[in-house]
Amino acid sequence: MALTTPAALRAALGRARAPGTPKDITERARAGLLAWLDASAARPVADLLRDLASGAVATQIGHAMLGQVPAPPGLACAAGCAFCCILPGADGATITGTEAKALHGALAPLDGPDGTAWHPEACPSLDPVTRMCRAYDARPMICRTYVSTSAEACAAIAEGTPAPGPMTHPAQITYLTAHALARDALRGAAAVPTYSLKRVAAAATRATPDPLRQARHAPKALEAERRRLARGLSRAR
Repeated sequence: MALTTPAALRAALGRARAPGTPKDITERARAGLLAWLDASAARPVADLLRDLASGAVATQIGHAMLGQVPAPPGLACAAGCAFCCILPGADGATITGTEAKALHGALAPLDGPDGTAWHPEACPSLDPVTRMCRAYDARPMICRTYVSTSAEACAAIAEGTPAPGPMTHPAQITYLTAHALARDALRGAAAVPTYSLKRVAAAATRATPDPLRQARHAPKALEAERRRLARGLSRAR
């Protein structure tokens, strides 16, 4: 069925699947998508497809959940800690197009040394002296949802040693599941990409041509990250 009406889009979202994610998380994400669609049904369908494809809707769902579900108790997170901002490997994290554009837009005008002057694998968004995020208001969902009860554990993990303490707020898997459902629903109608946080930030600080294209993931990245979070959630339950 062509996605030319809100009703057709609602049916596609209702059929969409996210294999490997617990049913309650999937249905929470779907409910968020359908609630958004009901509130937006008067808008042109092209605009609805654009917002779903860019991740604007998934990101909105994640932000709403952050406001509704309290953070776990006993967190050790504090300004300037920044061990969670050490991002080993080339990728760093999975973010939506909406988040990628916001992060790049916030970082691109900034001058001076970036986080790599503190640690070679640090996110370029960091100020290397204060270890504070230079794009705090534009930080992606992963930066808002990764929390820990032990700063020492975060320091150990940043250097490659597993340690208990860090966890992810449930808003993270919910928003990624919403994005995955949007991808499945829009299959054949619109691309629903994800991007590398680390590559977007690095491109912004180095004036890389066509930065979002350079930071765009292969499609399997979203599925791999969603399934990884689902496995962690299953173990915690």
